[in-house]
Amino acid sequence: MMRPQPKRRQKCRTSRQYCQEKLCCPDITTEAAYFCTDCKSAQCQNCERDIHSRKVSFEYHDRRTIEPPPSSLLCQAKYLNFECKDRNFADVWCENCQFSLCFDCYAIAHKNRKQQHINISFAHYQKREREQKAAEEASAATQLTIKPTSPLGVGDDTLTFCSFPQAQSFSPQETLTVDSDFGSARMSMTSAHSNCSSGHSMPDLCPGAGMDLLTSQLAEAGMDDISIYGDPPCSGSGTQSVSLGPQSFLLVDDREELQVTNEETFIEKLGCSKDAQVKVVSIFGNTGDGKSFTMNHTLFGGQEVFQTSTSQHSCTVGVWAAFDSETNVIAIDTEGLLGSSANDNKRTRLLLKVLATSDVVVFRTRAERLHKDMFVFLSNASKAYKKHFTEELRAASQRYKIKESNLGPMLIVFQETNHTDPIQSESNRRTDAVLRDMFAKNKFEVEAFSEICYVGIRTPQPPTDFTSFRNVLLTKIQDHSIRAARNPAVMFHSLKRLNDKFSGNMEAVQLDTFPEEYFTCTCACQACGNRCRHTMNHDVEREPHEAVEGRPCKYEAQYGNKVYLCKKCSLAGRKNIVVPKTSESSDNTWVGLTKYLVSGYVLECPTCGVIYRSRQHWYGNPDPESMVQVEVRHLWPQGNQLLQGTHNAARKVIDGFSYVADTISSVSAKPAKFLGEWTADQIAPEYWVPNSQIIMCKGCEMVFTTNEQKHHCRACGHGFCDECSSKKRRVPERGWKDELCRVCDKCYADYEALEAQEAVTARKVGEVFSSTFGALASVLDYPKTILKDSARPEYWVPDDQIKMCSVCEQEFTLKRPIHHCRACGHGVCDECSPNKRVVPLRGWDYPVRVCTKCEKKTGNM
Repeated sequence: MMRPQPKRRQKCRTSRQYCQEKLCCPDITTEAAYFCTDCKSAQCQNCERDIHSRKVSFEYHDRRTIEPPPSSLLCQAKYLNFECKDRNFADVWCENCQFSLCFDCYAIAHKNRKQQHINISFAHYQKREREQKAAEEASAATQLTIKPTSPLGVGDDTLTFCSFPQAQSFSPQETLTVDSDFGSARMSMTSAHSNCSSGHSMPDLCPGAGMDLLTSQLAEAGMDDISIYGDPPCSGSGTQSVSLGPQSFLLVDDREELQVTNEETFIEKLGCSKDAQVKVVSIFGNTGDGKSFTMNHTLFGGQEVFQTSTSQHSCTVGVWAAFDSETNVIAIDTEGLLGSSANDNKRTRLLLKVLATSDVVVFRTRAERLHKDMFVFLSNASKAYKKHFTEELRAASQRYKIKESNLGPMLIVFQETNHTDPIQSESNRRTDAVLRDMFAKNKFEVEAFSEICYVGIRTPQPPTDFTSFRNVLLTKIQDHSIRAARNPAVMFHSLKRLNDKFSGNMEAVQLDTFPEEYFTCTCACQACGNRCRHTMNHDVEREPHEAVEGRPCKYEAQYGNKVYLCKKCSLAGRKNIVVPKTSESSDNTWVGLTKYLVSGYVLECPTCGVIYRSRQHWYGNPDPESMVQVEVRHLWPQGNQLLQGTHNAARKVIDGFSYVADTISSVSAKPAKFLGEWTADQIAPEYWVPNSQIIMCKGCEMVFTTNEQKHHCRACGHGFCDECSSKKRRVPERGWKDELCRVCDKCYADYEALEAQEAVTARKVGEVFSSTFGALASVLDYPKTILKDSARPEYWVPDDQIKMCSVCEQEFTLKRPIHHCRACGHGVCDECSPNKRVVPLRGWDYPVRVCTKCEKKTGNM
């Protein structure tokens, strides 16, 4: 008779994506954060950073952030008071519980159910939901929602709206639903007949004059706030609708923080195709000059895509974006200059970054005569584009394998006057040339702009006629000879790259000249105050700080910012730094210390060898600076605080004491460490459980680690932790005579005489032996502790001033001791200084402890 086969367990599908590289992962279960299409692998943050920093070409790999799947597709066990540990996808839909679960969680939730629940596959449930939703959408009519400012009166007889070709009235009992609680009215737009082209059907609502007339009639009825929604109109159906049109969204806020996380969200908010070829048009100008109004009437037919306001407060804060599908243009509206801002410099830097990513730049002004602030802003934009933005934009174009123009954006200056005439042509010269002459006359550089156009109109009486400006703008948008249309993702990543590169705090002092502080490194030399000449965040690329050429530093004794160069090598064109140190690089520690006691410190050149000893002769020893060339150098924050090297002989002696003490401590270490366990097992009584077999405490079952001490109960012989074996009593039956011995809590409470008595003499000798070596280690460790601060090299931060690790910023405790990085001298923990490196500039010619920050630095330290 065949036995019934067990039911095969159905396998769940986890939503976790694990790192596929396994290069720098803490463990094998580290989840992936990015997917690189060039590497074709999912990568965690550590592996992604390590892989793409190895070569410059790797930096341009296409990487996307791995987003978690929608919660609607995942197991919903959390609603049943337990968690799905593997974060699985849903496999089953329970009709009774009304939750989607994975196979494992479904089995757990229904394990003790007396009544059988009905379940279907999650895929079938999704298909059923889609069909129901499609049926509801097909049967629902497109509706027009009207929100009046005051509730409609119940006694209103009819509501009249205008449409083409005629106006028509409907009874509220048939077509209008009034909700007095919410103050809203809803009017069905469904035709009385199924054929839209029929003469008796409801006519189309026109978003032009017809909707304007409808709006005015509803306003007379007290309905000023009107919102319209619905599906697009289709022929042959009885449903008519009105489209919402383009919408703007906040792209970058006033703190220079990008509000769109990735290119997919950016394209979705724009409402365009990811393969669309677009151009970017941005507008700038002073606050109150009508930038938003100009964009609305030029690109969007007067629709208020960008918000306008009649109040004194600025309606545009930060950078806003919208997409015009007719011209394939991404319109960028910016915050106005000269407005109230917490930091004008940060606002200007933000505007310059947006300008650099644009194809057409519009400067809108309503000044009667062109002001200096316009010339200054555009000149600064040109300088910033040439000096700081060109390389970053070229890197972004290489990543997407597109040919980016080396020329900057086109510039259109749009001036509207009221009482004065705009710029006129002079001597058969166009207004564009006249405007360029005005820039050159005032020595304002605008070479970065590929073309400069001028559009001037005079408006004695409103409204403004934007026809001439719109014609010029459309001509420049359609001109692809200088700058071709691009993918929307290119624009997003160009702006993101500039924003990531050039960001950070700035002083709020307004500057009149070109502000280098907008884009250059904010670090300054501590000795002379000169700023670093590199761009912001260059230290991320491991590029050292450098001052502007021609600005020498000055020597400050408190910083010791001078170095010694080998004079012979300097004459040969080489710059070899020599530092005072205890011994030669070829001497071992003890031989070097002996020579140091007799002959003093040395100056050793990597090429020429030892060039100076401080006590080479009994008398008449020359000054060291007469044997070398002295050079004063800049001292940057987070760099070496002393550049003259250090006399670390005392520290080497202390390190020698530490080595001896650590060696003897390892012999006297307790059984859980080093060879102590093996030694203890050899001399232990027979009834003791061997240390190798003790994994956890016999009493509380706590798992032993390398830091936990194992104790043997002298009565039963099992292994216990310190808390479970804190009591003592006499154990004469085990041969411990009349002395008090460590026993476990159980043996202390329930005394039980054992028959055999084993010799414990070897164990007693071992304990005395271990205690003796422990005392010797303490004796050697004592002078190390006392002399540690007095033997501290000059560049080391004193222990009493160190509160936390300089790398991970975690506070030091007894279990987290202080270590000093031999390169920078700061206090670090053991986890942040795991490796060693030669530090010749500090006098360490053999590998010594360095922190992870100094370990990454290139060149000699």
